Amino acid sequence: MSFDLILFGGTGDLAWRKIMPALFQAFRHGSLPSGGRIIGVARDDLSDDQYRELIKARFDHVDLAKRPSEEEFSRFAALLGYLRMDLSNPTDYAALAAKLQQRPAEVVVMYVATAPGLFTTVCEQIAAAGLNGPQTRVVLEKPLGHDLASNRAINQTVRSVLTEQQIFRIDHYLGKPSVQNLFAMRFGNSLFEPLWRRETIANIQITIAEELGVEKRGAFYDSTGALRDMVQNHALQLLCAIGMEPPINAHADAIRDEKLKVLRSLKPWTPESLSQHAIRGQYAAGTIDGEAVPAYRDEKGVNPASRTETFVALRTEIANWRWAGVPFYIRTGKRLAGRDAHIEVNFRPAPHAIYQSPLANSSVANRLVINLQPKDGLELHLLAQGADQRHRAGTPTLAPVQLDLDFDKRFGSGRVGAYERLLLDVIGGRLNLFVRSDEQEEAWRWVEPILDAWSNDSAGPRPYAAGTWGPSAASAMIARDGYCWSEEC
Repeated sequence: MSFDLILFGGTGDLAWRKIMPALFQAFRHGSLPSGGRIIGVARDDLSDDQYRELIKARFDHVDLAKRPSEEEFSRFAALLGYLRMDLSNPTDYAALAAKLQQRPAEVVVMYVATAPGLFTTVCEQIAAAGLNGPQTRVVLEKPLGHDLASNRAINQTVRSVLTEQQIFRIDHYLGKPSVQNLFAMRFGNSLFEPLWRRETIANIQITIAEELGVEKRGAFYDSTGALRDMVQNHALQLLCAIGMEPPINAHADAIRDEKLKVLRSLKPWTPESLSQHAIRGQYAAGTIDGEAVPAYRDEKGVNPASRTETFVALRTEIANWRWAGVPFYIRTGKRLAGRDAHIEVNFRPAPHAIYQSPLANSSVANRLVINLQPKDGLELHLLAQGADQRHRAGTPTLAPVQLDLDFDKRFGSGRVGAYERLLLDVIGGRLNLFVRSDEQEEAWRWVEPILDAWSNDSAGPRPYAAGTWGPSAASAMIARDGYCWSEEC
C-alpha cells in the first residue's frame, strides 16, 4: 500500500523525539508499508538532503537500541523528503498539493505536530487546497484546546472539512503495550471480570509520576499545567479503560461508546468536593538522585510569580451500578520521587479473618498492580502461609507474597512502542486507539469546574519539595477514606 505521511512541524521537538524514531522502528521491523514517502514540513529553509542530515543528527539523541546503523539510516533516508512551508500561506499548500500529485498515494496522512493554535488553520488550508479527499487522514496531537469552548471550536472546524473517520486524535498512552494488555486482561480472560466491581474492590489508584521537571517546555507548560497536560487526556483515558463495561466487539465505536459512558458517569463537582478532593501543587527546589534541582518558578520560560500547577491529586467516583461508592484516586506530577506510572486495584479484605497477618491493613496485600512505566507488566499481591509455621494463639500467620509478570521479559524487548503502533494504525485506518470528539468534550466538561475553581482561588498551588511525592494534602485526601498511596502503606 503506497502512502504519503506529511509531518507538519517536521523539525520540531516531537518530530525527532517521538515520531521519526517510531517511523524508523516500523521500517526496521518491516511493518511500515512499502512505497511510502515521509515529507517533513516546516519554515526552515532546507533541501531534502539537509533535512535527512538533520534527522540523522537528531537520532544520536534517542535511546541506543532505537538508533539506526549507517546502512539502516541510508535505506530509511530514501523515504524522507522536505518542503518549506509557511502554514498560514495558502500558496504553500498549493505547492504541497503539487508535490503530492507527482505520485498519487493510496493513503495520505497529515500529522499536525504543531502548536495547538495552528490546528484549525492547517485543516482549513488542507481543505482549501483540495487535500481533504477520502484517502486523507489527519492526526491531531494533544492538547486539543485549552478548555471546553476551544475544544468544541477546534472539533467543529475540523469536522467541517473532514469526516469523523478521517480524524485521528492521538493520545499516546492508548498505544502503550501495557495499556493494550490492560484491555486484554479485562476482556480476553474470564478471571478478573467477575471481581471487577464494587462488591470486591475497595478503591482504585492511578499514578503517573515523573522525576523530570519542565525541561525546555517551560513557556508551554506554564500556560497549560498538569491538569490539562496529563489528567484531561492520559489519566482519564486510563480511568475509562479500568471502569468501562465490556464492549460488544473490538470495533472502534463499540470501545469508544463504553469509554464515553464512563466519562458521563463521573460524579459532578460541587464546591465541597472541589475543596477536599481536588489538590494542586507546585514543586519547589529540592533534590533528585542526589542532585539539587531548581524550583518550578526558577525554570527557563516560567513566570517567576506563576500559579501553574505541576501536581494534581483528585478523588472521584463512577456513579453507576458497577462502581457505586468505589473511590478512584488520580495523581500526577513533575519532580516527584520517582518515574512511575501504574494503576493499583485494591480489593476488599476477607470478610471474616481466620488467619493472623503481620499487615495492619490486609487489603494492601490483596491488590493488582498494572505497571505502565518504566516497568511493564502485572503484579498480583496476596497473602500466603510460608515455610515458617509460627502460630499466634493457635492461629496460622500469613505473609505477603507477590506474583510478578514482566511483559518485557516475557515478550522480549522488540515490542511495538506506542507511537509506532499508533502511526501504523493511522496508515491502516484503524481508529480503535484514538479519541472521538464526544469523548474529548466530555473529559473537558468534567475538568472545567476544577479549572474555574482554581482560577478564582487566591491561595494558589501548594508547594512541595522536588524529589518528594507531592504536597501532604494529597495524602490527607486519601487518608480521609481510610486508605493510603502505595508508597505510604
